[in-house]
Amino acid sequence: MIETKTLVTGLCVAESPRWHEGRLWFSHWGEQEILAVTPDGDREVIARGPKPAGFCLAWLPDGRLLVTGERELLRLDLDGTTAVHADLGKLPAGPNEVVVDGRGRVYVNCVGFAFGREDFAPGVIALVGPDGETRVVAEDLHFPNGMAVTPDGSTLVVAESWTRRLTAFDIGADGGLSGRRVWAPVGGDGICVDAEGAIWTQVDDEDGAACVRVREGGEVTDRIDLDRACFAGALGGPDGRTLFMTVAVFPGVERMAEMFAGRTGEVRTASVTVPGLV
Repeated sequence: MIETKTLVTGLCVAESPRWHEGRLWFSHWGEQEILAVTPDGDREVIARGPKPAGFCLAWLPDGRLLVTGERELLRLDLDGTTAVHADLGKLPAGPNEVVVDGRGRVYVNCVGFAFGREDFAPGVIALVGPDGETRVVAEDLHFPNGMAVTPDGSTLVVAESWTRRLTAFDIGADGGLSGRRVWAPVGGDGICVDAEGAIWTQVDDEDGAACVRVREGGEVTDRIDLDRACFAGALGGPDGRTLFMTVAVFPGVERMAEMFAGRTGEVRTASVTVPGLV
């Protein structure tokens, strides 16, 4: 059994954890703020909402922070000002996850409907150009969630949370996506890839909630059992071998306000063998 430690407590819900410049960054849902935490647990509020504190985080190659907003992709510039990086108003509802590949290309997905307020509709993945223009590069996704790019930069993997599978696409020279296939038949929310190309994702099965490491095809090599739902994971730490997991007691979609008020959100850590990407 892999031992876990608690780094941060008393959160509403922590989402989109990212290791960046020696700290763990994440979006603190319920407080509309972006936090950065050191390995010792010291925290700093980077920004407060509603802008730019949004749902998911990524960085451009020049160090500017991207955050998904309600109907736009926001950018926090190096001087601290906020700007709209891309208008997502023409895309389906629910901007969710954002990832930047090794060439600086920005992918953002939309779940396709207002979660908790509308009936299901399929989502998309869009490619955002340097000028902010967007084009849809993948469609018919069942609640697209976490995304990751493999170490060689050739493949984008997205968690389709409502079908409990990780779906892969080949990344073309122009940034387009093709060759859709099931990467692994396991669930997922916020995913991360390690240096060997395996993915840490989340499951909630007959054995309870857990964060698992899975290889392409579905082989689970490691499992970390947890006492509450895991929303996302990120690899980081000084040597890249710390897995950060954001967890909280999840009472259901209809009781999200209760979950925020309960402040059961935590960041847990575990030491793993294979490091994350540099």
